Amino acid sequence: MSLATAAQAAATGDLDGFAGWTVGLMEALGGPGLGIAVALENLFPPIPSEVILPLAGFTASRGDLSIVAAIAWTTLGSVVGALALYGLGAWLGLDRLRAIAARLPLVDPADIDKTDRWFAKHGTKAVFFGRMLPIFRSLISIPAGLDRMRLTTFAALTFAGSLIWNTALVMAGYLLGERWVEVEQYTGILQWIVIVAVLVACVWFVVSRLLAQRRRRDASAG
Repeated sequence: MSLATAAQAAATGDLDGFAGWTVGLMEALGGPGLGIAVALENLFPPIPSEVILPLAGFTASRGDLSIVAAIAWTTLGSVVGALALYGLGAWLGLDRLRAIAARLPLVDPADIDKTDRWFAKHGTKAVFFGRMLPIFRSLISIPAGLDRMRLTTFAALTFAGSLIWNTALVMAGYLLGERWVEVEQYTGILQWIVIVAVLVACVWFVVSRLLAQRRRRDASAG
């Protein structure tokens, strides 16, 4: 199954959704099309890199693109997308974020300061390892921009983390060949673990804030 055959399959419905769109982009632009797809995945987390990267590896296994080019273009796309979100965080700034937090229920501007202090201490590890986690892979770039992490440091950490993640998934698609879709089944487990962890953290935050507010009201009434 060559890239042209994959594109024909996408057109006839054998590959649909974002996978089909990615195949069409690769057919039209080659390696740069992969980079664009991955950059968009960074900007819009619902777009699954778990589909793009194994598909890139499968394409390389058929000789339509070298494995080195597939990894290089997808990693470049990761860095470009991350830099765009870094810029968004830098533009937003801590002062604007504190002002927004002050208007939100259950959120205090002090929470922003605590998060900023945590990121200043652990930001390098967060950016590097965050590139290998669904959802956080995109979102971690925003606090890096808010904290004004040194741009060269951010780009280097993003490149290194993205290179590891992209290489693993591209190689998986390369080795599995026509069974490349199986990669998403396993990475999907990791994604659900992250989603559940985020939901649990959000519930804990809301409940703890509501209990704290209730204790303050009881103390005032007493």
